[in-house]
Amino acid sequence: MDTSQPTRLTALAVVGAPVLMALYGGIRLLDGSREPGPGWLVGHTLMLLGLALFAPVLAALGRASGPRRTAGGRAGLRAALAVAFAGLAASLGQIGIDLYVGAVAVDKADQHRLFDELQSRPGVLPVFYSVGPLLFYVGLLALLVAASVGAGRVLRWWSPVLMLAGTVLTAADLAFIPVAAVCYLLALAPLAGFGAGRRPALA
Repeated sequence: MDTSQPTRLTALAVVGAPVLMALYGGIRLLDGSREPGPGWLVGHTLMLLGLALFAPVLAALGRASGPRRTAGGRAGLRAALAVAFAGLAASLGQIGIDLYVGAVAVDKADQHRLFDELQSRPGVLPVFYSVGPLLFYVGLLALLVAASVGAGRVLRWWSPVLMLAGTVLTAADLAFIPVAAVCYLLALAPLAGFGAGRRPALA
């Protein structure tokens, strides 16, 4: 079996992860969605599912980029995968904390109190909020660069550029999450065979 070929799960993840991310970003723009209630819970649940779908995306990037690399290149690829998965785990942890707070808080003031209480615990803020999630984007960008260079590339130069642009937009203002999601979808689409002159494998 050619592991560089996209699978049904890869195609689902490539489309599903950005779409769920965009839905979260859209819900986040609605009134009342940033305080305890249905908007907070639904939005964060969608984001949790979207992040989870990035796991098969990362695995597919590793499979697609690895076979034609030297031993040193494969070691670098494994390092990028480890960084990306560590960051993804931290991001999932962050959303899990946010969901918990949104589920148990009785109002906005209680929400702030719970966040302050949780984030003041040793390691929580850097691991799940300030440093840990950043590793996901660093690792993902490295994987996209690896998949867009060399003779065996499966992506084009604009994939890491789009991913970086989307990430910068969300760092500047979370209101740009839906726009960033479109950037991510376009960046990852060739990984699933869309727009790359081939159809995704369905087996």
